[in-house]
Amino acid sequence: MSYTLGLLGYPLGHSLSPVIHTAALKACGLHGTYSLFPIPPEHPQELLALLARLRAGELHGLNVTIPHKQTVLPLLDALTETAQAIGAVNTIFVRQGHLIGDNTDAPGFLADVTRFLQPLQMLAAKSALVLGAGGSARAVVYALCQAGWQVAVSTRRLEQAQGLADSLKTAHNQIEILPLDALHTWTGTLLVNTTPLGMTPHLETSPWPEGVALPKGVAVYDLVYNPPETRFVREARAAGSPATSGLGMLIEQAALAFEIWTGHSPARALLSQALSHSA
Repeated sequence: MSYTLGLLGYPLGHSLSPVIHTAALKACGLHGTYSLFPIPPEHPQELLALLARLRAGELHGLNVTIPHKQTVLPLLDALTETAQAIGAVNTIFVRQGHLIGDNTDAPGFLADVTRFLQPLQMLAAKSALVLGAGGSARAVVYALCQAGWQVAVSTRRLEQAQGLADSLKTAHNQIEILPLDALHTWTGTLLVNTTPLGMTPHLETSPWPEGVALPKGVAVYDLVYNPPETRFVREARAAGSPATSGLGMLIEQAALAFEIWTGHSPARALLSQALSHSA
């Protein structure tokens, strides 16, 4: 069998997904291709046509990125429990002619942040502050809450943060809303940036407010992976805090999607190696 896979989004010029999934196919001894489908949001007919190809079996799986992670929801036949809770899809697969939406961002983040924190012996306290309240923040907060973390969310738009908290809180996890001017009062162990601040080409921007010192003993996880070291990560390391980019999450969520489509789990080290060689 030859797999025909791809990524739906717009724009897609700098996507690393083809490198990752081509490496996954090779690592698992499978034949196939991974293509980009840049469809602007103002072209809904193109989106419908692409999903029709998936349903017909011409394609075997799609990743979904902005701006379509939420707009595809009403076009699918069903959502997994994770995608339903998060309210966004990053993976579409077909089962018996039905289009199913899933979200591997949440388990991808949790797996990679666990790998990051474990050698630091920082998994016990389970207290996190998430910067941002968009789609990526929803996946991160969902993952942390499901794993028993206490979570606070901080963003410029407090009503957006409140909406996130109301929809994702559980009986065991009440999500705190922290205004930006109160960040200095937070005393947790994990700080996660889910905003695009610091992403190429806006290299000098940072999600952390000017003049506010990072809390002592905190680990920093920045979902931005381009550039490899953002200003936020660089300044956290300079302050003595362990910090990492979201490249590991990118690899992990891709590998989990690949496994859904093919039933094969590629070695993460081989995917990371492929990205290093393509840089």
